[in-house]
Amino acid sequence: MTHDDGMSFEQYPDFLDSIPDLQNEFFNLNLEEDEEGFIECPFLPLRDIILYPQMVMPLFVGRPRSLAAVKAAVHNGENLVVAAQKDSEVFDPGADDIYSRGTEISIGRTLRMPDDTSSVLAQGRRRLEIVEFTQWDPYIRVRARRIQEPMKWQRNTEALMRAVTTLFDKVVYLNRNLPEDAYTFAINIDEPGWLADFIASTLNLPLQNRQELLEIVDPSTRLQRISILLAKELDVLELEDQIHSQVQQEVERSQREHFLREQMRVIQGELGEKDVFSQELHELKDAVAKKELPEAVRVRVEKEISRLSAMPPMAPEVGIIRTYIDWIVGLPWLESSEDNLDVTHAAEMLDGDHYGLDKAKDRILEYIAVKKIAPDSMRSPILCFVGPPGTGKTSIGRSIAQALGREFIRISLGGVRDEAEIRGHRRTYIGAMPGRIIQAMRRAGTNNPLFMLDEIDKLGQDFRGDPASALLEVLDPEQNNSFADHYLDLDFDLSKVMFITTANLLDPIPPALQDRMEVIQFTGYLEEEKLEIARRFLAPKQISQHGLAEAGLRFEEDALKAVIRQYTHEAGVRNMEREIANVCRKIARAVAEERRVGKRITAKRVEAYLGPPRFSQEMLPEKDEVGVATGAAWTAAGGDILFIEVNLMPGKGNLTLTGQLGDVMQESAQAALSYMRSQSAVLQIDDEAFEKFDIHIHVPEGAVPKDGPSAGVTMATALISAFTGRPVKRRVGMTGEITLRGRVLPVGGVREKVLAARRAGVKTFILPKKNESDLLEIPKKLRRDVSFVLVHRVHEALAAALLPAVIPPRRRQKQSPPYPASPPAGAPPA
Repeated sequence: MTHDDGMSFEQYPDFLDSIPDLQNEFFNLNLEEDEEGFIECPFLPLRDIILYPQMVMPLFVGRPRSLAAVKAAVHNGENLVVAAQKDSEVFDPGADDIYSRGTEISIGRTLRMPDDTSSVLAQGRRRLEIVEFTQWDPYIRVRARRIQEPMKWQRNTEALMRAVTTLFDKVVYLNRNLPEDAYTFAINIDEPGWLADFIASTLNLPLQNRQELLEIVDPSTRLQRISILLAKELDVLELEDQIHSQVQQEVERSQREHFLREQMRVIQGELGEKDVFSQELHELKDAVAKKELPEAVRVRVEKEISRLSAMPPMAPEVGIIRTYIDWIVGLPWLESSEDNLDVTHAAEMLDGDHYGLDKAKDRILEYIAVKKIAPDSMRSPILCFVGPPGTGKTSIGRSIAQALGREFIRISLGGVRDEAEIRGHRRTYIGAMPGRIIQAMRRAGTNNPLFMLDEIDKLGQDFRGDPASALLEVLDPEQNNSFADHYLDLDFDLSKVMFITTANLLDPIPPALQDRMEVIQFTGYLEEEKLEIARRFLAPKQISQHGLAEAGLRFEEDALKAVIRQYTHEAGVRNMEREIANVCRKIARAVAEERRVGKRITAKRVEAYLGPPRFSQEMLPEKDEVGVATGAAWTAAGGDILFIEVNLMPGKGNLTLTGQLGDVMQESAQAALSYMRSQSAVLQIDDEAFEKFDIHIHVPEGAVPKDGPSAGVTMATALISAFTGRPVKRRVGMTGEITLRGRVLPVGGVREKVLAARRAGVKTFILPKKNESDLLEIPKKLRRDVSFVLVHRVHEALAAALLPAVIPPRRRQKQSPPYPASPPAGAPPA
């Protein structure tokens, strides 16, 4: 309790019974007023205390001025004026720090305390308003004016007193800090103002509210304010009582359950039985004893079991610790499966399940061979299969696992955005679990499975972390021997796991993650390869799945070719399998309806089942045209061809580009135009033509975004064809980036582009000279069907792609064309 304070409201009721006996101990009653109605006496500032009239309260005085004021009042036989400080932290208050409304008090007994403070028993007399401070040293004196309270009762005064006493009764009943005598004292007060002041002094109200009540002069208004405060206090007390009752019920229930469990435990002990919790602990200890664990892991799990043994069965952490121990015991820390290192057997299995894919097969067979010769020094490879959808990336992973005799685990990473999916959640979170890596290892049951991380290029990233960064540790042979999952908080060895990842594109994969993987490209299939895959695998599989094997159903070669050429347009074989399944479903319906069905499926029947062909094998223009050149593009689904169309219109030399072209492709068009203008003399193009004609370059299929530099040579060919009137050979395709000097630079995706060109009917394909090494990856069959022209510069490509000019006679008569009919003598071939 601080100096110049009064007794708290919890202690105050102890004085209720002694108030009548204390009335005679106070020195003076009210001081007489001067002619102007003022009184002057010592002043005592109070901290966090309001002393109402008629109330008796001990004040503890310790500040020098306050002690001097009390001493002067006692010595001179004067009363004191008290008022509350606005801020209780101010030690030496000024006039602005003190409320202007206060109370005149009489002093009773004064006691000196051991800490050199004094305890003064004070009784409030009447309300005052401080007019001025007349003295500050050695103590404060004030002039104050008495505030006269109305003595006449209003019509609602008695009703207010009854309502207030009723509310006060309920508050006393619910508040454990107020004795019942407080209510008894209250009902014996017959003055409304005194009743309001008494109840205000017993409630635990903020200083501002208590000061507000002191400043309200009208007793009825004061009672109304007290009734509002009592109602709020009653709401809080009822809520506290409700919470207390709920807590008490819960404690009693827990105590009852504990008592019953203890009884059950004693009874089970008498019967020689163990309780369920002890039995589970015993089973856990046995499981840990039998499990092969690294020493550090064993120490951790035994420590957790010791913690579990010391806890009561109903403790909240029991389930968390039990789940944690189950995860540790369930993981294959030291259990390994034996590898099948027979290279011949592995080759037969891989060839039996998949056609082609020689690069992936060779890499696996090389690993098996090295593992057989040097089993302890060979690390497990971390491979990344990159290629279009439907090329067998995922399925060959399962075949590799079977060939090695390992467990196969597959996790799809598409759409994963949370780092905790890889590393797990820390055990401090409710519902925490290990990451998907540890979960998969538990399912595998061995520490050397084949782990396939599918769609690694589809990983996301947001505020929860970057899963791709979390995979850096998993896919790094130097680090994954001590992989740290947040949930386990123990090092788990992933070095024996053979990781294979799949992706459609390399670009979205972060460079640091690419660096940790050995990339193997899966290219699109040739028509002959698709035909062989359908004949060996897909058609028999669908016939069997649709219950048609006993019917002797078989697909003819022309039927499979029709499906490949007319109903699918893809680098892989997924849609082809879907169309074969579509044919089988229709046949299965006919069999179920007991209709006659032939055993041979021909191309004619395929068209009857699947409808009109969706794709035309012949996609090229019907004739050689001026300003239309055929290019090739690489896509995520393989290769495709595109046409570059150029139109010239009377204008001012503006260039328009349409077809949803990207920035790089637009720059290629600008470069092609600049090259043509720089070579206009060689190409015999009138320079004035560039100012008289607007140029419109369009790439069809405008809804499909297109970008990249490889269409540069195609755009240059189409532009020069339009300005010179020389048609472009319709069965010539091309690819290559060009420079302003006319050089043709190498590009990527050559195999896919050539496949697409050959599928469209192209017979001659123009390729940059520096891409000659890429021809080695193209099958011999394809190289026999397509003739390749390797070029260094644009004029070499023009010589292979353009025909002589054809100018309509009508235009020749009307005006001189912006281009010559034929190149001049001695000029390099166009």
